[in-house]
Amino acid sequence: MIDLYYWPTPNGHKVTMFLEEAGLPYTIKPVNIGKGEQFDPGFLKIAPNNRMPAIVDHEPAGGGAPITLFESGAILLYLAEKTGRFLATDLRGRQEALQWLFWQMGGLGPMLGQNHHFSQYAPEKIPYAVNRYVNETNRLYGVLDRRLADRDYVAGDYGIADMAAYPWIVPWEKQGQNLDEHPNLKRWFHAISERPGTKAAYARAPEVNPDHGKTMSEDAKKVMFGQTAGNTKR
Repeated sequence: MIDLYYWPTPNGHKVTMFLEEAGLPYTIKPVNIGKGEQFDPGFLKIAPNNRMPAIVDHEPAGGGAPITLFESGAILLYLAEKTGRFLATDLRGRQEALQWLFWQMGGLGPMLGQNHHFSQYAPEKIPYAVNRYVNETNRLYGVLDRRLADRDYVAGDYGIADMAAYPWIVPWEKQGQNLDEHPNLKRWFHAISERPGTKAAYARAPEVNPDHGKTMSEDAKKVMFGQTAGNTKR
């Protein structure tokens, strides 16, 4: 059994997508990041960066003590290796998938996250910051669109590179983007949207957070965007 420490964010959705696709049994342990639950000492023992998702695998391959993991990319890689699914096993196919997984972790996620912050949540609109990240989002969409010009998925068959990128494209309208400008990306996006595993994963969001999709409260913003080293000392 896997315990998933989760809140319905793009990084949270990545892991539920894998778990649903693979049919692995898991239990959701909600971490309400709007209420500061990511700073609880118990959670910090699992995820010292006070971010979710994180997992505890109580039945790791080969037995032994439970394995804890934080960082969504590391979790996807672990689950792929645990199950032998959604990651190529040959040298070239594996490296191809991993470079796109790391591209998402190092580029697509952080840049689109800044887009969300300055476009949706910042207390004041800073035109330079908004334009900077909307334009960078557009550039990254273009990278992904070109990658998908001659293939159905990012790296070989459907796999962890796709699961990593897809949730960050879901809020494309809020990111100031138009999928019609990226036809290959649009095709890929809609194909993944129709997968039963994707639908099942996204159905977990309102189960965990009935307010999912609603405007974030001012109190939640203070918790989310006022973090310093001192916040973690509880």
